[in-house]
Amino acid sequence: MGFFSELKSDLSDATDAVATDGGAAALEAADELAAEMDAAAEASGDAGEVRFDAPSDTEPAYSFVDTINQLTQDAATETDADDFEDEPASEINLEPVTGMDTLTKEEEPVTETATSNYYSNEGGFKMDIETGVATDETAVVTEGMTINGDLQTTGSLDLIGKVDGNVTCYGKLNVTGEITGDSSAAEIYAEAARITGEVRSNGTVKIGQSTVIIGNVFATSAVIAGAVKGDIDVHGPVVLDTTAIVMGNIKSQSVQINNGAVIEGMCSQTYAEVNPQAFFDGLK
Repeated sequence: MGFFSELKSDLSDATDAVATDGGAAALEAADELAAEMDAAAEASGDAGEVRFDAPSDTEPAYSFVDTINQLTQDAATETDADDFEDEPASEINLEPVTGMDTLTKEEEPVTETATSNYYSNEGGFKMDIETGVATDETAVVTEGMTINGDLQTTGSLDLIGKVDGNVTCYGKLNVTGEITGDSSAAEIYAEAARITGEVRSNGTVKIGQSTVIIGNVFATSAVIAGAVKGDIDVHGPVVLDTTAIVMGNIKSQSVQINNGAVIEGMCSQTYAEVNPQAFFDGLK
């Protein structure tokens, strides 16, 4: 049993003495307790004296009980190695750190992949346009240059010269020259051009004035101000400007024919949202 445990017991005896014998017995017990505390303080390096004054005639003896109880509480706050056993260390819960940016590897550049469309006509012709990944580069076939053979580029192409072969362009194809062969691109713009072969686009086809195309045209939308000898198969709208000349059938979602345009062939809104055949069948 440690010192403070014995001190607690002595304080309890002193408290009992105050309750039974009055102030004289309490004072005697307090003096003994003070001597012991002086000795303990000196041994621990904190010298000091503890004394109790005798109660006055007007102050009741039981007031010493409050003082002794306070000493008991102070003594209980001290730690005695003999009275306490080592307690197991409390478990530390590590919470995840929030608010910090997540470190990731450097993101790779994102490239846009062109879509693939499928077209067919009543004649049984089928083709699958797949242009792949388009880049930001633009190639140029200058005026006076003639290429014999197929030409393919992953970017855009400005064709001012002449190509005798098929042209495949993953980006935009701008033609002001001449192509003898099939042409396919994400978008096609022809101005004062001469194209003999199929024209295929995943997007828009614009055929400017003075442009002549001998071949079928496939696209998602088309604006025609030049001459086309061949069928036009467009899944979106078709606009025929006043200078347009078309010799062939037109299949589209909608057709706008401006005054002055000339058409020799049939126009069919095959891709319209409303099916006329189904409408009239429903009336039966």
